[in-house]
Amino acid sequence: MISVNGTPIGDDVIAREVQHHPAPSREEAEQAATTALVLRELLLQRAGALGLGGADEEELLASLIETEVSIPDPTTEEIARYYRRNSLRFTTPALFEAAHIFFPARETDEDKRAEARAKAEAVLELLLADPARFADLARDHSACSSKEQGGSLGQVSRGDTNPELQKALSLMEEGTIAPQPIASRHGFHLLRLDRKALGRTLPLEQVDPWIRDHLRKSSRRRAIAQYLQLLAGQARIEGFDLAGATSPLVQ
Repeated sequence: MISVNGTPIGDDVIAREVQHHPAPSREEAEQAATTALVLRELLLQRAGALGLGGADEEELLASLIETEVSIPDPTTEEIARYYRRNSLRFTTPALFEAAHIFFPARETDEDKRAEARAKAEAVLELLLADPARFADLARDHSACSSKEQGGSLGQVSRGDTNPELQKALSLMEEGTIAPQPIASRHGFHLLRLDRKALGRTLPLEQVDPWIRDHLRKSSRRRAIAQYLQLLAGQARIEGFDLAGATSPLVQ
């Protein structure tokens, strides 16, 4: 029998709680459910000891956390440090205006890959001799629906295209055609970059509210976890090893 300071937690209660803790195995689900019930009992007992009241358990526990757990606001220095260390999170993605001519061939089909590469290289030779033919050659040879727009992909950014095309675009200069076909898992691409706008880092003043909220939420999670560990360390818990539990509530 599992108990917290003499208060039992029955198997039937654990069985009902399991449904709220999906896990790869029944054992893991039961452990998560038991951990949650033990921690909840610790909190309820502490609230009772302090004479706190509430309309329901959730309100009571929220009142307890508000009373007992101190959550400091992040300082200006902490916000600035997070901004410096995570600058990429606050950088807008680069934008590319590009066009391509696509020759399809799956990676697993070696013969088709060789054929597609040969066709791409032959058309590329025509392109490099006369770049103005790009739209016409796209309409004649591309297997992509963009051929109806002369191969134009419009504006694309990170995640809009294959990673291989994204990398190639980032290395190209405006107004140029890639000097060799770009291989992707789908086939080969003749690529032209018309314009690009590099990403810019948003100013600290603009992202300050988001960083402040993120740091405060992180502090709150840590503070509550420490508070739960303190309550557990002062309690008599029988029939369950809370210290060995893997629930994020006590990590």
